[in-house]
Amino acid sequence: MANLKHVGKLSTNGRRCIVAYRVLPDDPDHCLVVHSDSLDADQHDTLIKLVESDAGQSSYELAEAMARTQLPDGRNMLEAFHLTGKLVVHPTNIVTMIPNNQTSIKLNELNDMIAEEQGVTVSDLAIKSKSAKTTETTTAVQDPVSAPSTVSDEPLSDEDLAAKYRSDADRLYKEAKKLREQAEALVPTKKKTKKSEESV
Repeated sequence: MANLKHVGKLSTNGRRCIVAYRVLPDDPDHCLVVHSDSLDADQHDTLIKLVESDAGQSSYELAEAMARTQLPDGRNMLEAFHLTGKLVVHPTNIVTMIPNNQTSIKLNELNDMIAEEQGVTVSDLAIKSKSAKTTETTTAVQDPVSAPSTVSDEPLSDEDLAAKYRSDADRLYKEAKKLREQAEALVPTKKKTKKSEESV
């Protein structure tokens, strides 16, 4: 089975979760997750399909893909989960990422590794959008209780959306390279170690 990003469980009780944000702005020790067992069957299936999709796996933070996904009832996934209290803040040190059945790593340790690989702090890993609209979304999901519920009343224009997609694509390309390097550090690809002694 292929490795899946964004899938985890709570080390306190083993409860499965999907990590929407690995790092929160101005709060590098906390993340935002969805408890998969708290969802209706149709919401659960839609979320899992998103996680397993190319869009989900290529997202730096799954919340980016959630913001572009509709639930079966037509609501925006990210906004609906925010408004119904499905997005829950947890300390990163109690969330264990489980990309497959044989591998696990604490989210805080994963964040530390990614930050070290990129030469930045864990705080710098948080999405800091230049778009006011996305900043509102990030603020809303960071504080599910008190954040305003008007996050997506006005959709982005086609130009804004296209610009965001281009920006996301550039960033994700760089992130993909970093994650491949990180994967190599965790489990190196088996290569031929025998070098030819012959010289021509």
